[in-house]
Amino acid sequence: MRKIGHFINGAIVEGVSPRRQDVFNPATGEVDAQLSLAGAADLQAAVDAALAAQPGWAATNPQRRARVLMKFVALVNDNIKPLAELMSREHGKTVADSMGDIQRGIDVAEFVIGIPHLAKGEFTVGAGPGIDMYSMHQPLGIGAGITPFNFPAMIPLWMSMPALAAGNAFILKPSERDPSVPMRLAELLLEAGLPKGLFNVVNGDREIVERILAHPDIDGVSFVGSTPVAHHVYETAAHHGKRVQAFGGAKNHAIVLPDADMQLVADGLIGAAYGSAGERCMAISVAVPVGDGTAERMLEVLKPRVEALKVGPYTASDMDFGPVVTAAAQARIKTLVDSGVAEGAKLLVDGRSFRLQGYEKGFYVGACLFDEVTPEMEIYRQEIFGPVLSVVRARTVEQALDLVNRHEYGNGVCIYTRDGDTARNFARQVKIGMVGINVPIPTPLAYYGFGGWKRSAFGDLNQHGPDSIRFWTRTKTVTERWPSAIASGAEFSMPVFSAQR
Repeated sequence: MRKIGHFINGAIVEGVSPRRQDVFNPATGEVDAQLSLAGAADLQAAVDAALAAQPGWAATNPQRRARVLMKFVALVNDNIKPLAELMSREHGKTVADSMGDIQRGIDVAEFVIGIPHLAKGEFTVGAGPGIDMYSMHQPLGIGAGITPFNFPAMIPLWMSMPALAAGNAFILKPSERDPSVPMRLAELLLEAGLPKGLFNVVNGDREIVERILAHPDIDGVSFVGSTPVAHHVYETAAHHGKRVQAFGGAKNHAIVLPDADMQLVADGLIGAAYGSAGERCMAISVAVPVGDGTAERMLEVLKPRVEALKVGPYTASDMDFGPVVTAAAQARIKTLVDSGVAEGAKLLVDGRSFRLQGYEKGFYVGACLFDEVTPEMEIYRQEIFGPVLSVVRARTVEQALDLVNRHEYGNGVCIYTRDGDTARNFARQVKIGMVGINVPIPTPLAYYGFGGWKRSAFGDLNQHGPDSIRFWTRTKTVTERWPSAIASGAEFSMPVFSAQR
């Protein structure tokens, strides 16, 4: 059986802590590897390595840091297929989906290769009599990333690439459910020329998370996971004086207006609701058809498409989606579907009893489609994180907008329409961080920021884009004046450089 340890100071190590945990292959339900769970000594070894390596990296000019990342991008591209297969083995998503996961992470690495420009400060000549003023962006020091199971490459890269580009050291705590790809990325960074100690991976569970949040030498923390945990991470890390961003859950709506092309709507909803078995923070889990007859026209096209979805192991190339990540996730999804039926929603497509011959122990859930869901139901209020789409009918655009704005989550939303005025007004009025117009999964590209509103995000700065450089740096402002411009005598009044004398 494979053994997975940690990556500390440029080497794979077993770790000091004796605790272990099984890693499963979701397609078969069988144990695939045994993972070491880090303890205090393992985290301290990673911190010590980071403390030793970070000053020299921060002093390295940004072009040289960028060249290391350029080499890393090339290495990942050369290894993308085996990386994707390794990811699918532990996560369960299709290999094509895993390749997209990796590519989205590489997009951010390519963006931050521009760090010589992104981290430039500002300069003002003559800010006052003989006075110049300039700013500089300096690294925080040691950053930590705590990442979820659903994107084992993308989100670790979203966090670590800006942090490293800006001159920080980085400690990654990936999900204990699918840790192998982050370990392999650490090896590729070392191969690309990143000095040892700058990128460390400590595998573990809640115990190591709590130690990261409280460690005095870790300066910044980035987190993605459920909202209750995100809130805890934000409060705890902030209490310990750290820069922190914490991204939580989502309940993403697709508003469907009567003028929408229902074939395009069905295309969008099928991929956005059921791709990756719905285990995406940007998955569409609620469709809101607006007006009389819109729901019927939409479901006439959508329902047969849902019924025809192919579910199976990642090793089969023609599957639409695979299993969910664990047996516990499988049970939770089925329980929530049960609750929807009990509360009176109409289950049009029922995937609870899905079984796959030869893979009976796999963690599969077939596609589920609900109609006549109401906002009071558990399946509407909770993030299901599975292949379940709920249809909530609205009479007017205003009612649909109010439905979205009243939900506690504010991650993503989309609207399907041919009416430019309606779409424009919706985009401005909706209280959501990422909006799509005829785009079902409006995940911004690397040079824009990714982040939700309300209880989907805690903290002031988004992931990737310019915000990522701001998050992983501190701004220092320098005001300078040289002797030839300094008047003799002490000054006791508040200096006002712009005042006329």
